[in-house]
Amino acid sequence: MHKTAQVAQRLLKLGLSFNTLLSSPLVRAVQTADILCQANLTTSYQIFQPLAPGGDLQDWLDWLADWQSPENRNLALVGHEPDLSRWSQQLVHGSINNRWILKKAGIIGVSVPNPRNAIGQSQLFWLAPPRLLL
Repeated sequence: MHKTAQVAQRLLKLGLSFNTLLSSPLVRAVQTADILCQANLTTSYQIFQPLAPGGDLQDWLDWLADWQSPENRNLALVGHEPDLSRWSQQLVHGSINNRWILKKAGIIGVSVPNPRNAIGQSQLFWLAPPRLLL
């Protein structure tokens, strides 16, 4: 968890913050969400069951389509592998090729222009292992 705290501090120094943070209900993910809050990257988080292992991307997309947020919205998800990299691949490529690897405390950034038509239409803007942030 020390590495996660270091990554969180680096993200703060880079000027990142999140309007909303969703976390898997599993203990390790909740601990990570707590670290992100303690680092002042966000003020609170919500437990989101679809982020548990084996969760459904469509459940998240449905939530995202209904999300009421500020105009400059930044959302962070704390979940598990291989689900997060697979979700990201589906959003960007429309399929899963299993080539993206997200290390613990790593980050994937995806811009989702329209949650109702996001599969294969989103844009990857960040895929970084923690070593690049430390």
